[in-house]
Amino acid sequence: MSLSQVFAIGVEGLFYPFQNHTDIAYAVIMDIRLPRAIIGALVGGALAVSGTAFQGLFKNPLVSSGILGVSSGAGFGAALGILLFHRVSATYPLALFFGMFAVFLSYMIGRIYQKTPAIMLVLGGVIVSSVFSALISLVKYVADPYEQLPAIVFWLMGSLAGAQLEDLSIAGPPIILGALGLYLVRFRINVLSMGDKEAHTLGAHMGLTKALVIVCATLATAGAVSVSGVIGWVGLIIPHIGRMVVGNDNRILIPVSFSMGASFLLLIDIASRVLTGSEIPIGILTALFGAPFFVYLLKKTKGRGW
Repeated sequence: MSLSQVFAIGVEGLFYPFQNHTDIAYAVIMDIRLPRAIIGALVGGALAVSGTAFQGLFKNPLVSSGILGVSSGAGFGAALGILLFHRVSATYPLALFFGMFAVFLSYMIGRIYQKTPAIMLVLGGVIVSSVFSALISLVKYVADPYEQLPAIVFWLMGSLAGAQLEDLSIAGPPIILGALGLYLVRFRINVLSMGDKEAHTLGAHMGLTKALVIVCATLATAGAVSVSGVIGWVGLIIPHIGRMVVGNDNRILIPVSFSMGASFLLLIDIASRVLTGSEIPIGILTALFGAPFFVYLLKKTKGRGW
């Protein structure tokens, strides 16, 4: 299809959405490509902005959006949905619930001393991720090897192949709420990145601010993982690229990371469809691209910027 044809179909769908359209080109653009592009942009932006917020919160450039166990928890929820209900549609609400539940457990472990120091939160995330990874392996072990097990494995690889417009009702609200919340408190992340003592001296309420950032980042990440599966590296490398472009100021870095994450995942999704005859899971491509590129970033920056 030509660019003018795509544009005309988009205008038609925007101004006349309730007409009975029978054109194949209209169905391809409005029912297949557009929902996939919107969901892909939201997922990429959510993972990137959550990674940016967590890196500022924990003062650690190696932190990603799944540091508190949200990816492992969502993966277990999706695997459990496939095992119990024998359909992928059941994975969305369960993945969203268990992703948020995993972060809640990590936060409660981090408050073992009535405070939430960064190191305890990270350790809590490691513990919870390990437990949910073991539960995922248990579900794989008892799943039917001919139908359920392939569906679980494919979901864990990450993909937008099954993206539909209805999925926005599940992924859209938590992603938008989480990303908007992080945007509104982006200046507070600057304060948290100075350290607990400095932030307390500047008058920041440490417990409340940390909890607010964690809740918003978890909402965005859980919403993304619930519809796309586990997609790694986006929340790790995109914040670094953003810092190379705009610096460390989270007031600018947060919106830039969302935009770059959305663009990056859309490009990876396109590559997953055109590189081979069959579609490659996105999680594979992000890892293959992200790991070498991260090495390049480390060599180029030599750890500067932190």
